[in-house]
Amino acid sequence: MTGFPTRDFLALVPVAVLTSGGLVLLLSEVFLASVRRGYQAGLTLVVAVLAAVAAIVVPPAGAVFGGQATVDAFSVFVTVIICGGVALSALMSAGWLHARNAERGEYYALTLFAAAGMVLVGMASDLLVAFVAIEIMSLSTYSLTAYVRRGRRPSEAAFKYMILGAVSSALLLYGSSLVFGATGTTLFAAMHGPRGAGSMLLVGGLGLIASGLAFKIGAVPFHAWTPDVYEGAPTPVTAFMAAGVKTAAFALLARIFLSSQVGADVHDLSFEKVLMVLAALTMIFGNLMALPQRSVKRMLAYSAIAHAGYLLVGVVSARVEGARSMALAGLLFYLAAYTATVIGAFAVVGSIEERTRGDVEPDRAWDLSRFSGLARRRPGLAFAMTVFLLSLAGVPPTAGFVGKLYLFQAAVGAHLYLLAVVGVLSSVLGAFYYLRVVVHMYMRPAEGTEEPVAAPAMVFALGVAALVVVLFGLVAEPIIRLAQGAGAMVM
Repeated sequence: MTGFPTRDFLALVPVAVLTSGGLVLLLSEVFLASVRRGYQAGLTLVVAVLAAVAAIVVPPAGAVFGGQATVDAFSVFVTVIICGGVALSALMSAGWLHARNAERGEYYALTLFAAAGMVLVGMASDLLVAFVAIEIMSLSTYSLTAYVRRGRRPSEAAFKYMILGAVSSALLLYGSSLVFGATGTTLFAAMHGPRGAGSMLLVGGLGLIASGLAFKIGAVPFHAWTPDVYEGAPTPVTAFMAAGVKTAAFALLARIFLSSQVGADVHDLSFEKVLMVLAALTMIFGNLMALPQRSVKRMLAYSAIAHAGYLLVGVVSARVEGARSMALAGLLFYLAAYTATVIGAFAVVGSIEERTRGDVEPDRAWDLSRFSGLARRRPGLAFAMTVFLLSLAGVPPTAGFVGKLYLFQAAVGAHLYLLAVVGVLSSVLGAFYYLRVVVHMYMRPAEGTEEPVAAPAMVFALGVAALVVVLFGLVAEPIIRLAQGAGAMVM
């Protein structure tokens, strides 16, 4: 056979839709004489919805392109999460960019190109394909970080992100070469063959790959870029990165270490224990560093590190046979819930920013004082932020509570009792700084008389995100069943 069957190319329809949408947005800039570009956010939303529908409608093809990619229920679930994140971030971006006269087609095009890379990462079942997909995602997000070139902060954030991202890519590529040297293949499904059994080369390669992915998810001790990049990037970009990059990276992590039980032959080297320590340190450090932050945006950045630790609990638990189904279901559900929650939280932060409408945000742009008295000035905005913060803290009946419940139950089912205890205690610690924002919104007097301005598109995004967070908390069973079916595909 000299080529690939048509079904292989049909499996990539969601990626083609996202890429085509990005190209259309880029080309449209050539013919625009007016500064009005409000349609671009709507077009991005439509493209994201079409890509999600295509992922659901096109029959899963299984292994495609000689096993280098896998299109199954797992990749479909991941694609829908990513497309949902794109749609919400596009709605959030419309008003934020308009307030700064920064609406351009390349912004939304880069968002769609990054999403295409993320979807490919979720499909990848070969190390080289995964590397190429990660680079597509990363190069787009580097550019988005520096998109609003006003002031020193965005350029500094983009530079740090690019340099540390290059280190991450180098670790991934070098680790892949070691794995190939040990096993003679880069396919996930063939790594557990007898050729690499007991090989230290394989162990080293997997360790480097895990380190490269730890950079992407912001796990300790590979987290240094996260607070500075999250704070310096435009707020809609921060929201998109926090949700999309994390979803794609954890999808790849699950495929590599679970699809064929990679690393099972090196169990005596306690690979699981390394992931356990990584998860515990990430949960503890992320929450401890978030405690003293007065910048809400920086606090959410450290919070994102902590949530990477909770998700790592699901990855570690899934390596134990008896807890695998619950762990993978909890992992996918948590990614979906976190996407809606974190984008909603950053949307509120973006609305607060819009009060200044200046070219350069002041140092106090995201200070807690900006939220003082918000409940009296904009009760709807304060209520939405409260919902998101309670979900991040894991308070019932929000989606965050259900996600953490499944992850910690999976850890108990895998007999990882210490990890479960660390997760619960660190969640209690996190509740303190989340509720501190709520206290400022409802119990502190307002500083100044300026009213925060929220664009209609951002208000709609906030409403949708809050609705998802509440519904996923109240009616979680159907989503959990879908997540269980999707997680079974990895096994």
